[in-house]
Amino acid sequence: MEQAIHPLAAHIQAVKRRLLIIGATVLGALLLTFSFSAEMVAWLNRPFSNQLAFYGPTEALFASIKVSLLAALLLSLPVIFYQCWKFIEPALLPKEQRWAIPLFVVAGGLFALGLVFCNVVILPLVIDLFVSFGLDRDITPQLSVGTYIDFNVKFLLIFGCAFELPLAMTLAAMTGMASAHTFARYRKHAILICLIVSAVVTPDATLFTMLLMAVPLMVLYEIGILGARLFGRKPDSGGIDLPLDPDLPINTAGTRVR
Repeated sequence: MEQAIHPLAAHIQAVKRRLLIIGATVLGALLLTFSFSAEMVAWLNRPFSNQLAFYGPTEALFASIKVSLLAALLLSLPVIFYQCWKFIEPALLPKEQRWAIPLFVVAGGLFALGLVFCNVVILPLVIDLFVSFGLDRDITPQLSVGTYIDFNVKFLLIFGCAFELPLAMTLAAMTGMASAHTFARYRKHAILICLIVSAVVTPDATLFTMLLMAVPLMVLYEIGILGARLFGRKPDSGGIDLPLDPDLPINTAGTRVR
């Protein structure tokens, strides 16, 4: 029993230590980015020409903290990925370790690409549409800074996570969980799921914003099929796992042998 508890306690301590490092890094980055919160709010306010307003004593403060926290998380991504990598590194085989760092780099790049695409393409379209709708009816727009920043941050995070879809599909194909043929066969189901997910996660439940989310998801799904076809496990290949020696015993955790 003591032999079983000791490794578990060591793992818990390792998790706590790495979470503390990540937390301290994010906090330090937050202190840095908060000093530029006014510039970041002004950057997000580009599609809306009018001055933002606040209707509560703390609204402007929390809006600045929210946008600063998003920037702090982005700045902390290398440390977050590194700590995750160092935690799982001992459990990986040498061949798997060679894949890990490129996968972390690709994951970070896709997340950043999703943020850029949302900020440059999606948000200006959405904000211009809704503001123009009110102006056409002689309604003067006076947006709250808290509501406006919350709307922007939600869209940015949703698109950042959505752009990880091709990587997730490629990894599923590399590990043998699915194949490009399987993804292609269930394309119609995937389109329906994209529409449902878009209707659920978008901040407002309008058809326009749902399609702005669903169409990129469908394109990303097709890119994921391509990635699965290029990098997925072939029928006569062992994928990224190392070949096993038939003379070595099979342990309780599976058939992988170092």
